[in-house]
Amino acid sequence: MTLSVKVMDRPRHITLEDIARQLGLSKVAVSKALRDHPDISAATKARIRQVAAELGYTPNFIARNLSSRRSQTIGLLVPKIAHSFFADAIEAIYERAFANRYEIVMMVSQENAANETVHLQTLLSMHVDGLLVSVSQETRSTAIFETVRKRGVPLVFFDRVLDGLGFSRVISDDITGAQTATRHLLQQGYDRIAHIGGYSWTSIGRDRFAGYCQALLDAGKTCDERLVIRGGFGEADGAAGLRSLLQHDQPPQAIFAVTYPVALGVLQAAVEHGLRVPQDLDLIAFGGSSYNRFVSPSLTTIDQPAREIGSRAAELLLQEILDPEIPRDRCVVVPTSLVVRDTGKRTL
Repeated sequence: MTLSVKVMDRPRHITLEDIARQLGLSKVAVSKALRDHPDISAATKARIRQVAAELGYTPNFIARNLSSRRSQTIGLLVPKIAHSFFADAIEAIYERAFANRYEIVMMVSQENAANETVHLQTLLSMHVDGLLVSVSQETRSTAIFETVRKRGVPLVFFDRVLDGLGFSRVISDDITGAQTATRHLLQQGYDRIAHIGGYSWTSIGRDRFAGYCQALLDAGKTCDERLVIRGGFGEADGAAGLRSLLQHDQPPQAIFAVTYPVALGVLQAAVEHGLRVPQDLDLIAFGGSSYNRFVSPSLTTIDQPAREIGSRAAELLLQEILDPEIPRDRCVVVPTSLVVRDTGKRTL
């Protein structure tokens, strides 16, 4: 028995020529109207847009790229999206890009350096006009970013950055924020303050550790490496860090966590070990979350203005895309603030 399969015709893509033919106008006039060009009257623009909508027209980005040498797209690469900081930053980036008629093509490295390289290669092959990147916790090689620089594609790092490559950066004031957190714990009378930090090759891991150590030195104390755990930026890293610290003869009285997810992992492990936070173990996190109000106890945090960081990064990138003469090695440092909640207040 022979089966006969009918192949359905694929719907044809509506073109500018189709709209022009429907209205008896030129293709150039239709193109200008859809780009809101001042040469076309408001009434004509309205007619053209109405017909375009009725026909189901969508722009051909590839054709537009070939004709204008711009794709009107920005590549966005982040390590995670299930993280309050990145969720807020991404939203602000989208808003700034959309207001400037740019589309975002987003990719997620999942904290994997190999994924990061593949995603950047893909974005370059799509001829995006620029790149916004927060690097993964594994990123050590700069080879792919050297390729970006050689191709002349504008790139702006945000939050987690690589220095010395000639790209602009938008960061939190990580060192000062970490100093503030550690100093606050010292003021509560704690002597043994641990730091569950990030890998030393990451910018936030390096700088937040530096701020932690500086606060201890300013107080006449030493930075005891036995109270420092280095690792990733997720909940599992926080839980593993606390388990390791509890094996010491003198476990810490308080912990400064490198990120909010790490602090959540500390809370989880504290419950497993029957520790009360903050009575038995106090805790401050770098970075906050809108979910903090649902956490008990609510965590004292060094709050980062995630939306401002995302918006400023998009602003810098758009400037560099539109004006090649603007320097591409600018650094914007955004202040942080200490927000005291249930933890970080010693119960005597």
